[in-house]
Amino acid sequence: MTIAPAPNDTGRAILPRTVGVRTLTAIRWVALAGQMATLLVVAFALDYPVPLGLALAIVGVSAALNLILQLNRSGGDRLSERQASFYLGFDILQLSALLFVTGGLENPFALLLLAPVTVSATILSRRSTIHLCVLALGCTTGLAAYHLPLPWGPEQFRLPWLYVVGLWIALVVALIFIAAYAWWVADESRRISAALAATQSALAREQRLAALGGLAAAAAHELGSPLSTIAVVARELVRELPADGDLADDARLLLSETQRCRDILASLARRSDPEADLPFRSVPLTALVEEAAAPHHRDGVDVIIEIQDTDDRSPDDPNATPPDVPRTPEVLHGLGALIQNAVQFARKTVEIGVAWTGPQLTVTIEDDGPGFSSTVLGRLGEPYVSSRAGTNGHMGLGVFIATTLLGRSGAVVRFANRPDGGGHVDIIWPKGLDRTGPGDM
Repeated sequence: MTIAPAPNDTGRAILPRTVGVRTLTAIRWVALAGQMATLLVVAFALDYPVPLGLALAIVGVSAALNLILQLNRSGGDRLSERQASFYLGFDILQLSALLFVTGGLENPFALLLLAPVTVSATILSRRSTIHLCVLALGCTTGLAAYHLPLPWGPEQFRLPWLYVVGLWIALVVALIFIAAYAWWVADESRRISAALAATQSALAREQRLAALGGLAAAAAHELGSPLSTIAVVARELVRELPADGDLADDARLLLSETQRCRDILASLARRSDPEADLPFRSVPLTALVEEAAAPHHRDGVDVIIEIQDTDDRSPDDPNATPPDVPRTPEVLHGLGALIQNAVQFARKTVEIGVAWTGPQLTVTIEDDGPGFSSTVLGRLGEPYVSSRAGTNGHMGLGVFIATTLLGRSGAVVRFANRPDGGGHVDIIWPKGLDRTGPGDM
């Protein structure tokens, strides 16, 4: 069994990566202040021979660029990914130039080359991060071989060549590892956020459908008065016109159609009445499962719903009949998505078992399809996990949305493969089915 797409999924959304001007300029001002303070302390407090003029000129160029950015763009503006990449790349070059005149990799502040790449990994795309990482690696390699002497005391100080090579290797490994790790964590967070947004969107669609009843009631109320007026006029026309004339026939037709409209609106109003809907807010568990499965039948696949573990119960046992449960959009959509998944990949049969013991409720969905892929079985329920990822616009969000919505009602969803082939899904409500559960968002 493979993961079926969520309804209306058209592909994973690619959102533009943008950076706030205020955020970027604030980070760069902090970095420039740190560079300036370090240079002044080393030059005047420690009295080390720093090429202060050249170093301050390098810092000044970066400060001028930051000031131009801040003056030309308001704080609420956002930079495109290309613009943000340019500024971070400039920061790498500026810091490399500053390190060149202050000892290269022998300068302990060479570790700061990690900062722009890490920032890129958290807010920009993988492509931009790779480009900046390559730039930082090139600068690191150049600084290992070419740089001015490290500012020191009267005696000249140089680190052994082998130690400098070790520093270079450490920086290269750190650049690659930290960039990859930061990008992976940030991308996972972005994917979770996008998937949760899709879940909220699916739930909102269900709630909008439920709200259509109220709209129908309002329409029935508003149209009642105009239809009554039309009916009165039509009756007057029927009385005034000759009975055997064509206009009288038209008036009688108008009167009958007006009455038909009033009957339809009255029916809609009765269906939309919250009090009239009370008997259907709670339904037997089996009826809820049948309603969730009804839209997903397809030719060639039998959907069988059976009650399990009731043979040894007496008629007087309170557990002999299916318990009533809340009929909520979350549960209907969640069960429906999992049933749709099973039906889509079943060969001939989908079996849905319903069981209850005390407060615990269990719904089991089994199919005779190929089963879940072993590579994704342990990750089912996570967003964008699918053994068909990248085909037919499939996002792998269907199961994630279903498990999230069911989790809101207190359900635990477990996935497995049947010994004889096919998928097996258990949906368990340990404490019964609530309107909102611990997973409520």
